[in-house]
Amino acid sequence: MLQYLDFEKPVAELENKIAEFRQMVKDGGGINISDEIAKLSGKVEKQLRMLYAKLTPWQKVLVARHAQRPQALQYFDALLTDFTPLAGDRLGYDDQAIIGGMGRLEGRPVIVIGTQRGYDTESRLKHNFGMPKPEGYRKAQRLVDLAGRFKMPILTFVDTSGAWPGIDAEARGQAEAIAQSVECFLRAPVPTIATIIGEGGSGGAVALAATNSVMMLEHSIYSVIAPEGAASILWRDPKQASVAAEALKLTAPDLLKLKLIDRVIEEPVGGAQRRPEEAMKSVGAALHEELERLTQLEPGVLLSQRRDKFLSMGHAH
Repeated sequence: MLQYLDFEKPVAELENKIAEFRQMVKDGGGINISDEIAKLSGKVEKQLRMLYAKLTPWQKVLVARHAQRPQALQYFDALLTDFTPLAGDRLGYDDQAIIGGMGRLEGRPVIVIGTQRGYDTESRLKHNFGMPKPEGYRKAQRLVDLAGRFKMPILTFVDTSGAWPGIDAEARGQAEAIAQSVECFLRAPVPTIATIIGEGGSGGAVALAATNSVMMLEHSIYSVIAPEGAASILWRDPKQASVAAEALKLTAPDLLKLKLIDRVIEEPVGGAQRRPEEAMKSVGAALHEELERLTQLEPGVLLSQRRDKFLSMGHAH
């Protein structure tokens, strides 16, 4: 059953009414209310288009964090053939917040890396709510090095509120692991593409997104800090998160305008959580197009373009 966000209450009421009508038809009695159901379905579509056409930055945050948006493992299943998961950092740990392996995207061998949040209590605990520890970033580095050796493009799927902030992670070198991951991506001699599929939070996201091409789903977010964190620092009041979300310019259109990302992928009406198969198909098409472009470039060109891209960020044009 689809979970509704607060601003979707008008849609929820309409869809609940449709469900009631369909149950009446199922129960029998010779009632023909197909016209009424069709009329209400049209209203739902119209209402969703109106709501999602004018989402505020804070509402985009809520959509990006929706528990039913497709996650990295679903993208792997939907887009790849011959997927083989690879585990561990070869130093004794296997962080489940970052998952990855090798597979084929439309026949092309690729390395994939993603952050996985989980959908229920058990899987969220297993994947640490999508918040990697140093071992996760070292696993990512191992996969990037593997991709370089075998000349395989790298695709990352980012959905994390940030790196795990616990004392245990800091004691094992969290900051160094993130920095090394960024460096590893920057020097990869193969095409690299990052897709922000939900929440791209802080250095925990950048560690997997220092790539030739950075794409975002239409209702995803990408920011140096979570709105709640920014509000706590700036106003000492996490309740100001909606104000912080506006100031952070964390939506896909804002980031495209600022040239911090390269492409926005349109989502189905009502967000990827409503029609995950359609959303994942759109991501697959965009990945194919980007790979067709990037695989035409020599390794030296890929490296220099990637370097110049990130060095130019923040400069006035």
